[in-house]
Amino acid sequence: MRYLPLTDTDRGEMLAKVGASTIDDLFVDVPEEARLSGPIEGLPMHASEMAVEKHMRRLSKKNLAAADAPFFIGAGAYRHHVPASVDHIIQRGEFLTAYTPYQPEIAQGTLQMLFEFQTQVARLYGCAVANASMYDGSTACWEAVAMAGRVARGKKRKVVLSGALHPHYAEVVRTMAKFTEDEIADAPLALQPQPDNDGLIARIDENTSCVVVQYPDILGRIPDLAKIAEAAHEKGALLIAVNTEPVALGAIQSPGELGADIVVGEGQSIGVGLQFGGPYLGLFAVRDEKHVRMMPGRLCGETRDAEDKRGFVLTLSTREQHIRREKATSNICTNSGLCALAFNVHMTLLGEKGIRRLAAENHRLACHAADRLAKVPGIAVLNDSFFNEFTVTLARDAREVVRTLADRGILGGVSLGRLYPNSDGLDGALLVAVTETTTEEDIDALASALEEVLS
Repeated sequence: MRYLPLTDTDRGEMLAKVGASTIDDLFVDVPEEARLSGPIEGLPMHASEMAVEKHMRRLSKKNLAAADAPFFIGAGAYRHHVPASVDHIIQRGEFLTAYTPYQPEIAQGTLQMLFEFQTQVARLYGCAVANASMYDGSTACWEAVAMAGRVARGKKRKVVLSGALHPHYAEVVRTMAKFTEDEIADAPLALQPQPDNDGLIARIDENTSCVVVQYPDILGRIPDLAKIAEAAHEKGALLIAVNTEPVALGAIQSPGELGADIVVGEGQSIGVGLQFGGPYLGLFAVRDEKHVRMMPGRLCGETRDAEDKRGFVLTLSTREQHIRREKATSNICTNSGLCALAFNVHMTLLGEKGIRRLAAENHRLACHAADRLAKVPGIAVLNDSFFNEFTVTLARDAREVVRTLADRGILGGVSLGRLYPNSDGLDGALLVAVTETTTEEDIDALASALEEVLS
């Protein structure tokens, strides 16, 4: 009885101590009309711990977990193999119970880990400086938009969003922009083989503070960041590149090298499992060091102590409860430290050669999957280029197909009709993700099942 430990005798003693004869006496100040007249309808009475465990176990068996089926779901969260050593290290007490490193003299391990994490992210993104992480990729995306407004000193308020930006990221930006003076200029998603680079560039003008582009985009395509960066800079705007699959950067050129001024994204792919929807890890970096003071979140730095020994400190910590907090760059008051550690450990285990080999294997399997699915009647592969995720169009509503595949024990991808419920022309589009955890047998199983379903 860990969760319902009190006996009737215990309750009687507690009531006597506070001078009440029954539990109902504790609610005499609550008006009668605000009280329940009986148990909540449809809610079962309390049960024993063993009964609850059995009930929850029965419910869990209704789930089709990622590891129990051929798995092709992506769209911003990806299944990769996480070595057992990652979980072993992050569960050490020094890391698992550590809190904010306000006192550097007793937090050197945490600070050094965050410093190394920043270094890894900066190198991965091709940037000069990265912060110590944020909540997730979508909120990091908004923070980048807000930072672009600060860089423009409020003189430019137009935010140009690519139509191929993940709809959840775009929705976060639109939601937050309701509380600022930013004008969001977005566009519908175009279901075509190549990104609409020219259409995006045409929407940039002198009032634009930033342009937000996903790389690779929501359909798995690779936009021309260098071309977009040049056009943005001609108008005095910043280019914000959003990356939801960091493994891709082991195969394609980094956004910073292509001219992106701010690079943000989701770090879940490296070190952090899917875990039924979280936690996630926001990555944030800037290409130019002069923008460091405008960055949100916290930044760990290396220094020397009085004895000239190397040490680590919080160089930048813009927390909302600090003095002059109304001038803070962000109200994000922490970082995803444990997930950042998992990213750090996994990335260290991989190294540069490892991340490149991992990316190559992801791309090889994705190409094999695209070739195999292209042979299925009723399926057409949309993309001209992709990394490990691509879009196919089906002869039927993709939502129905995904449901049918799940009933057959295959998690067959993400329907674009689900991601864009109010858009026309996307019902037959299916987003398919392939990683190193996918086998060629899984790909054959998906193709065979689709042949049956579509026939």
